[in-house]
Amino acid sequence: MLIDFPITAWISIIIGLLITVSATNSFGCSSASGIQRVALLELYTSEGCDSCPPVDDWISTLPSKHLSDDQVIPLAFHVDYWNDREWTDQFSQASFSDRQRLLSARRGADFVFTPQLLLNGKNYHRAIFFDDIGSEIKEINRTAPQANIQIEVEPSATSLDSVVNVAITAGTPSRIQAEVFLALSENNLATEVKGGENRGKTLHHDYVVRQLVGPLKPDNEGNLQYRYEFKIDRQWKPQDLRITAFVQEPNGDVLQAISTACRIDQASN
Repeated sequence: MLIDFPITAWISIIIGLLITVSATNSFGCSSASGIQRVALLELYTSEGCDSCPPVDDWISTLPSKHLSDDQVIPLAFHVDYWNDREWTDQFSQASFSDRQRLLSARRGADFVFTPQLLLNGKNYHRAIFFDDIGSEIKEINRTAPQANIQIEVEPSATSLDSVVNVAITAGTPSRIQAEVFLALSENNLATEVKGGENRGKTLHHDYVVRQLVGPLKPDNEGNLQYRYEFKIDRQWKPQDLRITAFVQEPNGDVLQAISTACRIDQASN
């Protein structure tokens, strides 16, 4: 069922995710976004940056602040412009650096930096003496979502990888420019850094984006049919993998986001 949102438009996303590292299991689950707008917190970080670990650690504490993924979804994008002969961040991707530059340019900034936090597309600066992230997120939660997202997770009968089917409908031309993204992320990661500014440290990471799909764009009528196959690396920990879908305007504003309530390890041995 599509929700008729009172503000401007609605967008519906139906995602069929065939997530598994074993083709012998039978399981399925689904999640749907509700009437509360969920915030997206993007972290741009690097293992080569000595000021990044404290912020990496901080986003891992969000659940302890009673901020669940039906209020805010963090995603950590490891950029590659810190990589050098001393240390290369194994989680970094050039496409994440490009995404950071693009979002900065759209806001009128001609530079990027790490660590950088974007809360629904806007720079978020942590207060020195008072952590106001909870109040900022709850302010977003109080606004009506402008997208409805449904995620279905089913086992693949023929492949060890993951197949994604997406269908989108936008209600008015003003929202056709919205972009849709799918992110596969992993928690509970650690690296013993042997070079660069963090030499000798063991860094811990959560919400690390392994793959990002998008931007996916509706047609002139606001419709989109899309199919994608995720490649699941056997070194990734199935119990720590999660899938996020979010609808974002070009200026970075997030209309709605959702993270899978079911864990991928339910589909693995």
